[in-house]
Amino acid sequence: MAFFNIFNIAGSGMSAESVRLNTVASNLANADSVSSSPGSAYKARYPVFQAVQAALNPGQSPAMQGADASVSVDGIVQSTAPPTARYEPGNPMADSQGYVFSSNVNVVQQMVDMISASRSYQNDAQVMNTTKTLMVDTLKLSQI
Repeated sequence: MAFFNIFNIAGSGMSAESVRLNTVASNLANADSVSSSPGSAYKARYPVFQAVQAALNPGQSPAMQGADASVSVDGIVQSTAPPTARYEPGNPMADSQGYVFSSNVNVVQQMVDMISASRSYQNDAQVMNTTKTLMVDTLKLSQI
């Protein structure tokens, strides 16, 4: 595997984690939103990642076959958990029985997701920096 493939792999991981961070931010921004019906309440969203592996090259050694890979976002799905009903008859969004429906966003789970995505993004950035350092050091060997 060439060094440049590492940049493609880590870059695709950073891109995917960026989508994950944006999804978490959207979920957290709507965590306290309420609606007058369960169908219109905000539903938590989650990205679906897919590992993409390049076609095997028969000319490569077995250790290097399939080394070109990346991550892509296959889509974003909504949670199927039901919204929470709260009795708030004074709320202007309340239905005829006095209930409002809040989003199904679990704030603790979203914070854990945010930390995980942030660390994964940092790890991918570190992989790119380490690879760059190794490439520069390899080029410096020819100057000796």
